[in-house]
Amino acid sequence: MYRNILALVPTELSARPVADGSISLAAACQAELEALAIGYEASSIPMTAEGGAAVGSIYEIERQRAFERADGALRVFEAQAKSAGITYRCRGLGALPGDAVDIVGAAARLHDLTIVSQPERDRDTFDNSLAQETLFEAGGPVLFMPYTFRGALTAKRIGICWDGSRLAARAVHDAMPLLKTAEAITAITVNEDDNVPSEASPSHLARYLAHAGISVRLTSLSMDDSEIQAGILSLAADESLDLLVMGGYGHSRLKETVLGGVTRDMLRCMTVPTLMSH
Repeated sequence: MYRNILALVPTELSARPVADGSISLAAACQAELEALAIGYEASSIPMTAEGGAAVGSIYEIERQRAFERADGALRVFEAQAKSAGITYRCRGLGALPGDAVDIVGAAARLHDLTIVSQPERDRDTFDNSLAQETLFEAGGPVLFMPYTFRGALTAKRIGICWDGSRLAARAVHDAMPLLKTAEAITAITVNEDDNVPSEASPSHLARYLAHAGISVRLTSLSMDDSEIQAGILSLAADESLDLLVMGGYGHSRLKETVLGGVTRDMLRCMTVPTLMSH
């Protein structure tokens, strides 16, 4: 099982989905949970006629506000964590947006799993970018919680989005602690004949998982590329899946996050928690 989990608590979006998901999962895994919240400092301070002393004062005010936003988000988290009786610690920081990416990425690399909130496309906030950047910087699995998520996270029914790629395989390996305790697992392939290498076929995946004592049911879908995300989520609803596991496609190029089509669509419209690995 996961032994140490990092929860990236958003400071400009609701903290509830990440708090609910991370605390319940930490309790189930008996894991130590670290909550990290970052208040964003302005990247530029306006110059004033008063000179450097005034600029320094403005900077200190901005820095204090950033810490206050982080502390406010962590109060929501800590109230839940205390009542859950888990082992946890909280850390609130203020940072420039670019520095926040480096901080979270470095912290995530020394945790078994990082939990973030689904970006909200209708909200203009760096919380959205930071969650996406974490996928590329973490070096391990990142669990995205839908912004509509409430209550305890269960992972009894899991769907694996399988295309035989390196990233899909990485996601399966990273999700193994959850796969071993699941009650039902469905491996989902889309347009298998065109997209899945024969040496990494769904039947080969099933054989691999069987060696770990994990049974899986195979499901194949046929659809246009533009329909893949909707088709996967429709199947997830039909199968009452608690969790999806998939590769996170794309890359981070300087300050621009470039996502693969299905990854981008899933982050926009996910309805169930989704574990991604890059």
